[in-house]
Amino acid sequence: MNTKGTDIHAKTVEKAQHGSQKAIKQLYDAYAKAMLNISYRIVNNIGEAEDITQEAFCEAFNKIDSFRFESTFGAWLKRIVVNRSINELKRRKVDLVYTEEHKLEDSDTEYNEDEITYKVEKVKSAMSLLPEGYRVVFSLYLIEGYDHNEIAEILDISVSTSKSQLARAKKKLIEIIQVGLN
Repeated sequence: MNTKGTDIHAKTVEKAQHGSQKAIKQLYDAYAKAMLNISYRIVNNIGEAEDITQEAFCEAFNKIDSFRFESTFGAWLKRIVVNRSINELKRRKVDLVYTEEHKLEDSDTEYNEDEITYKVEKVKSAMSLLPEGYRVVFSLYLIEGYDHNEIAEILDISVSTSKSQLARAKKKLIEIIQVGLN
């Protein structure tokens, strides 16, 4: 599927493919903040996220001639950022918690999600407190829009592990918001 007609930045991408520095700057300006946020939600370190974002843009612009409008430029760039962020986690040799090793304390408390006040800063703070594995799956699924099959492939885990990590992340996030950040 060619997205050239639906990508609002298609003409700018074409100019960048022909070497326009102005077009490259326009693409950078259009996507830099969003890509930084994506990386930060995965690696949970602003300095690393900034480095990853810059490296992702360098890679994208070095390979811009290979961009064939099979997706939007933003989706293509996002995939580069996500892959680089996951690779950084692997490079750090972070043992992502994907098993029953991280047990949540059982609680008789019933959570009514409708009663929880979801303020953006509170949720961001709570997300940063999630165990690494929970946070990565939560971010990729709910924020970045990947499905469990894609997450399983990206992280080299099973689909059922991705699903269980998401469920645990949601439960833990509610606990953090209700108890830890009051």
